[in-house]
Amino acid sequence: MKTNHPETYDGRQDHIPSLKTPEIESFTNVYEGKDYTIDFTVPEFTAVCPKTGLPDFGVIYVSYVPTKRCIELKSFKEYILSYRNVGVFHEFLVNKIMEDLIAAIDPKYLKVIGDYNARGGIKTVVTREYNKI
Repeated sequence: MKTNHPETYDGRQDHIPSLKTPEIESFTNVYEGKDYTIDFTVPEFTAVCPKTGLPDFGVIYVSYVPTKRCIELKSFKEYILSYRNVGVFHEFLVNKIMEDLIAAIDPKYLKVIGDYNARGGIKTVVTREYNKI
C-alpha cells in the first residue's frame, strides 16, 4: 500500500530479487537418498540499512536436507560477504538467500533465519522455510 509519507520505502528494494551476487557453488551428495541435516551459521553477518546507510549486524542460520547437491561453504562465504555494502531490508535478505540456495542445490528442506541485532530498540528475526513436495 502506497502512502503519502515523504519517506516511503516503496520501490527502494525492487532490485533485490535480481541482485547480482557471487555464485553459490555445490558438490555432489554421495549420500543422496539418505535424509540428513546440514546446519551452518554466519555469526558476523553485515549489510547496510537502506534508509540510514548504517551497518546492520546479525546472525544468519541455514539448515537444509540435501538431495543431489550440497553447498560448498567457501563460495557461500563469498556470497554472504557480497552483501557487506548492500542496502537491504532484513525481510528481503532472508528471502533472497532462500531463493538463491534453492536455485543452487534444490534441497529437500531448507530453513533460513536472519537474527539481527536490535536497531532503534527493536530486534528483528526473519524466518523462511521451504519443503520440497
